[in-house]
Amino acid sequence: YLTIHVPYLPSTKNTINAQTLAMCKDGVRVLNFARGELVDNFALLDALGTGKVAQYFCDFPAEELLGVKGVYCTPHLGASTPESETNCAVMAANELSDYLKNGNITHSVNMPDVSQPRVGGKRICIIHRNEPGAISAITGILTAANLNIENMVNKGRKNVAYTMLDVTGNVDAGLTAQLSGIDTAIRVRIL
Repeated sequence: YLTIHVPYLPSTKNTINAQTLAMCKDGVRVLNFARGELVDNFALLDALGTGKVAQYFCDFPAEELLGVKGVYCTPHLGASTPESETNCAVMAANELSDYLKNGNITHSVNMPDVSQPRVGGKRICIIHRNEPGAISAITGILTAANLNIENMVNKGRKNVAYTMLDVTGNVDAGLTAQLSGIDTAIRVRIL
């Protein structure tokens, strides 16, 4: 078997080529699950024809490799089966529903994962810049509104943060405007 650790660099195209295959023992088996362009497919097909390569396994099924004896191509993504696509769609719908109903964020690309069980009262969700003073500005407004914080979580990712607070007390219509007026606030939701 030919095993190579390949760092992700642009210069790895055709690393496995006629010259590198010629250095292998006859009957070598090549496994490529890194990148398709790592192997020169036409050099590999020539080596298969001469017996230099006995088998080639990859998850990059290029047109020239399909149906060739000794070449075994599998799908590149585990998520390409009908079952996994259905499961992914259901998971995405459930996560979106949880965000809309409860403010919880999971598997976001650009936001931190933030989740907490609801503790009654109203839930306040604030996306804000991850800067000093943001939390004290939020809690100061809630204190002035005579609201009690029952549960709170704050997580940041680089320059953005997400804060969820479960509060009890009289949440009036002007609270969203007050919280939105904080310098670091990006978006405020009260659920």
